[in-house]
Amino acid sequence: MNRPATLAELARRIGVDPDGDGHIPVAGFLDNFYMNPAARQGMIDPEPPLLGIGTWDAMLGAMGEHLARRWDLRLPPWIDQPERFLKEPCFPTPLEGLKPMLIAQSPLAFRRRLIFVEREPLSRARMPRG
Repeated sequence: MNRPATLAELARRIGVDPDGDGHIPVAGFLDNFYMNPAARQGMIDPEPPLLGIGTWDAMLGAMGEHLARRWDLRLPPWIDQPERFLKEPCFPTPLEGLKPMLIAQSPLAFRRRLIFVEREPLSRARMPRG
């Protein structure tokens, strides 16, 4: 599988097929990120193009910020662009009963963009533990 090497490349792939399943290239990017510790900073530094799709633009900002904070990297300056923030809350589930838990568990990078997710939203089998 050809995994995106940067968040910018991930954004371009999502932009090619905005109605497709973006989770597949996201998973590939995360696997690549976790398997290459020395390359991590360079994987989040290049600014992803804005897609004009609010949830994806905000999600890419959240991913860049969360990965930087989680793995003690420098915060890329592009993460604070106003277009990387939502104006309305976004939940990955329609189940109302889960929403309070997601509000409480969401990491800062997601919560400040009004994206409410689980405690470790970018986990993968290849994610280092510890």
